[in-house]
Amino acid sequence: MNHPLQSWAWGELRASSRVNVVRFDEGFQVTFHKIPKLPWTIGYCPKSKMPSKKDLEIIKNEAVRQKAIMVKFEPNVRADSGVSMKSLGLVKGRALFTKFSFWLDLTKSEEELLAGMKSKTRYNVRLAEKKGVRVVEDSSDKGFEDYWKLMEETTNRQAFYAHNKAYHLKMWQEMKKAGQAHLFKAVYKEEILATWIVFILNGVLYYPYGASSREHRELMASNLLAWEVIKFGKKKGCKLFDMWGSLGENPKKNDPWYGFHKFKEGYGGELVEFVGSWDLIVNPILYWIYRLGESIRWMILKWKT
Repeated sequence: MNHPLQSWAWGELRASSRVNVVRFDEGFQVTFHKIPKLPWTIGYCPKSKMPSKKDLEIIKNEAVRQKAIMVKFEPNVRADSGVSMKSLGLVKGRALFTKFSFWLDLTKSEEELLAGMKSKTRYNVRLAEKKGVRVVEDSSDKGFEDYWKLMEETTNRQAFYAHNKAYHLKMWQEMKKAGQAHLFKAVYKEEILATWIVFILNGVLYYPYGASSREHRELMASNLLAWEVIKFGKKKGCKLFDMWGSLGENPKKNDPWYGFHKFKEGYGGELVEFVGSWDLIVNPILYWIYRLGESIRWMILKWKT
């Protein structure tokens, strides 16, 4: 299935950020990123279909023209699908996109979906409804401003990296123009407690962006918001809800993403593992120098942390 990160709209977003985007007739969209202060680039192909040897040959020829030392592939292909990236001559690389996600089957009835939730999640959904939290779709300019206000609050509170407002606004405009993006708000007495941007593409619902307020956290607004988005996806004919990313099995409680993982897990989806990150080497000497430098950099960052 075609993923939003391989859609034309996403390519337009990346191009607007002065990233070189190359689309191939074989159905792959690759971005080429300049290495700071050096003449070379790195190619990136996230969430694509499984490439063939012929696909890789065509992409490699273009990568040479782009002065790329490598092209990183992170296919939207399950690890249990029986495919082998290594047999294609690719090398295991450092991940940029999470290797796991929760997939929720939306062909089930609402009753089956509720029954499949963790009991605490189901309780929180009912609690938010009982306390008067409302969920509305607001895909307007005002809706985006409300979303960004909470996004700034969330990133500052939880101290994680996020793109700036200009990037998010362009993302919203491009994906909305393509008919993929929808924005939802959880509201309590006119106060916005949580906002989500979701994508719908080829019968799949995706949850890439969300933010929440520090106020009235006892009302469990995000739990109700997720449930209403699930019902929205079903009404739109979606067969699957891809929650975009998660930790793997037995995650550590001190992991900064543990809370997000447990939240998503509560809805009863299947924990899916993908084939992971694999590098197509274009310039072997420069590639291994780059990998060495990358390893040293991460060692220093870990030591500082």
